[in-house]
Amino acid sequence: MSKLSFLPAHVLSEKVRKGELSFSDITTEVIAQLEAKDKSINAYISRRLEAALEEAKSLDESLAKGEDLPSLAGIPLAVKDNICTRGFLTTCASKILYNFVPPYNATVVEKIKKEKMIIIGKTNMDEFAMGSSTENSYFGTTHNPWDYQRVPGGSSGGSTAAVAAGEAIMALGSDTGGSIRQPASFCSVTGLKPTYGRVSRYGLVAFASSLDQIGPIARDVQDAYLLLKIIGGYDPCDSTSLPLPLPEEQLTGKVKGKILGLPKEYLSEGIDPKVKEIVEKAIKVWEEMGCVIKEITLPHTKYSVATYYIVAPCEASSNLARYDGVQYGFRNPEYTITGQNPVIDMMEETRDQGFGSEVKRRIMLGTFTLSHGYFEAYYLKAQKVRTLIKEDFEKAFQSCDFIVTPVSPTPPFKIGEKVSDPLKMYLSDIFTIPVNLAGLPAISIPGGFTEQNLPVGVQIIGKPLDEYGILNLGFAFQEATDFHKRTPHGN
Repeated sequence: MSKLSFLPAHVLSEKVRKGELSFSDITTEVIAQLEAKDKSINAYISRRLEAALEEAKSLDESLAKGEDLPSLAGIPLAVKDNICTRGFLTTCASKILYNFVPPYNATVVEKIKKEKMIIIGKTNMDEFAMGSSTENSYFGTTHNPWDYQRVPGGSSGGSTAAVAAGEAIMALGSDTGGSIRQPASFCSVTGLKPTYGRVSRYGLVAFASSLDQIGPIARDVQDAYLLLKIIGGYDPCDSTSLPLPLPEEQLTGKVKGKILGLPKEYLSEGIDPKVKEIVEKAIKVWEEMGCVIKEITLPHTKYSVATYYIVAPCEASSNLARYDGVQYGFRNPEYTITGQNPVIDMMEETRDQGFGSEVKRRIMLGTFTLSHGYFEAYYLKAQKVRTLIKEDFEKAFQSCDFIVTPVSPTPPFKIGEKVSDPLKMYLSDIFTIPVNLAGLPAISIPGGFTEQNLPVGVQIIGKPLDEYGILNLGFAFQEATDFHKRTPHGN
């Protein structure tokens, strides 16, 4: 099989315009790769392959007629299954939404369709985006394309695995505490978490509304930038979206004189030595380009996981209250009216059977924290610490332009390794969670590989709304290295 499905979107688009390829060629090969690999990877929950081929053929005809098409028209794209698609299943990888077909498109989907990109299917994820490994899915575990015995990360593991395996050229994910960046690191692709409010959340099934953010997953930084410019921007349907223009500058890779902050808390005990080594080598690449390296401190980082696992479950407890078996989704078909409170009984049985264990755990945590007598002791205190974490970043950015850190403390871990120890699993996101709590933009780029050929990513954190800056710094790194060009064995 050729490497067509592993080329970046901007390269494929250029080849189509030159007449070297057709949209049908690209879509056909992506589908062939999907059909060959996805039985082992399980990146997709649902697919629309015939419709995708028809769309590609139609675009070929339009191009032949001389019609002016958008820059990413005809590019096969995967969509995380918590982003609503009209007339097509959106399950959130949960039994409770196993048959839900939305009556509307998310704003990002409308924008993609306007650009005439081709949606290949909806990707697997941790149920309701709650997890760090894509093991918490009603539709089975997703496997890492680099090593089928290991996790792809989560919760956007299906989207990153699809791009890494050549089963999609680009993808959309959502990031609540690292759910784009951590799996991007584990699968050796590029994943961007934009500034909170930069991309509309309308049509994204809510997990934690003050933390969730849709973002692009791509082969390289240039593709991530192109996709951000399509999906970003103000949306009147989302009151938290920002009425500010998106960056339009071209990526130059000019980074001489930029100050990179290295938080001492992120490279201390608890990090895998190989991860630390790869991050330090990446820093040397930027240093050779003329960047200035400076040690900084983010002292409240150690409280970020505890803060997140109070704030996020509280919001999840409220957001998931709507799944009651009344209006849509799963309801126990064998339920019969008994007892004094039949409606309550039905709701309890529906939620008990419809939600997985991790979702139940977080709902219970959130409900407890919000209960009378505990709100001020836990939730209010967590919000105060969240402010301190945000202030740490504000202070750090007074003396540096960007912050460079690991994405995860470890390379991809084995399937089943952390399932029985939730706290150990939660610590997988210790380096990504602070960014969501502070609402900042951050990107994960492929940074290197361990001796076992396991991917390790590098995280770049930027000031609010400085997506261009972190993308340009990532672009400079990718111009000097080839990690983003490598593909899993057997492809």
